[in-house]
This record gives sequence, C-alpha cells and structure tokens, in this order.
Amino acid sequence: MRTMRIAIVGSASSGKTTLAQALAGHYRDVWVPEYLREFVEQRQRVPVEADQLHIAETQSAREDLAMVRASRFLFCDTTPLMTAVYSRHYFGRIDPRLAALVAARGYDVTFVCAPDMPWKPDGLQREPEDQSAAVNAILSEELAARAIAHVRISGPLAQRLRQVEEVLGSA
Repeated sequence: MRTMRIAIVGSASSGKTTLAQALAGHYRDVWVPEYLREFVEQRQRVPVEADQLHIAETQSAREDLAMVRASRFLFCDTTPLMTAVYSRHYFGRIDPRLAALVAARGYDVTFVCAPDMPWKPDGLQREPEDQSAAVNAILSEELAARAIAHVRISGPLAQRLRQVEEVLGSA
C-alpha cells in the first residue's frame, strides 16, 4: 500500500499543528512540523522575501525525509503552498522558483483548516489576527488557480478529526 501525503493548510492559528499532531496519534503515523516556527526561533526574526524559497525547500526536504518513516499517511503541517500564499500576501508576489516548487509538490489530499479556532499570539511568528481573512482569500485563489482539490474542515478538534476520517477512513 502506498503512503499518502496529506497537506494541512490554512491561515495562522487555524489549528494546523494541533490537527497534524492529533492525526499522527490517531492513525499511529508520522507528521512533519512546520519549519517556519524553527526558522523564526533560530533567527529571532520574521522571514523576509529572500527567505521564502529556503523555507519552502526545507519544508519539502523534511517531508521527503519523513516519508520513509510513514506507513499509511504522512501528515504535513503546512506546505510550500502556504509559503507562496504568505509571499503573495506580504511581498506582493510569488518568486518563480517558489511557484515551480509548489507546482512540483504533490499531495494526495489537501485539508484547509477554517480560521475558527481561538487566535493565540505566537511570538515573532504570528501576524495580527486580522490577517486571517486576507490570507484565506489568497489561499482560496491559489487553490483554484492551481486546480488543487481540497476539503475544508472546521469546528473543534473532535469534529475536525471526524471530518478527516470521512475522507481517509478510520484508524
């Protein structure tokens, strides 16, 4: 049986990490944390435009390394697509190399987390709460432009897990 690569995307504070961890536990499989968190902690600053490709490449490389440990599912806490979305949001464009990386990455299922979780500040990494609507609008545009099929999930964690189970099957 082939391992499925599962993308979990959405704006900041939409529950991506919580969901990815819970899914890995639920299905007893592997998840890949968001590299951006580590990047910000190590450098003690937010990324600039020149950092975007590095962030997306590192996230991709970590997915590829984790794939060998996964059995049924690899849960990806964000993807290069979100780096592209934030590039467009903050810098007004997506670098062509980043766009090519996004186009080259394939995911079997993409879950889009609704921004209905309580917003929590996250040090240097987190933008103000009011960015969620703008980021989600760009994400919707990018998903449509790239013809990426996706499933929108919402509600508290237990509800989200049930929604994912409807797509992936039970544990």
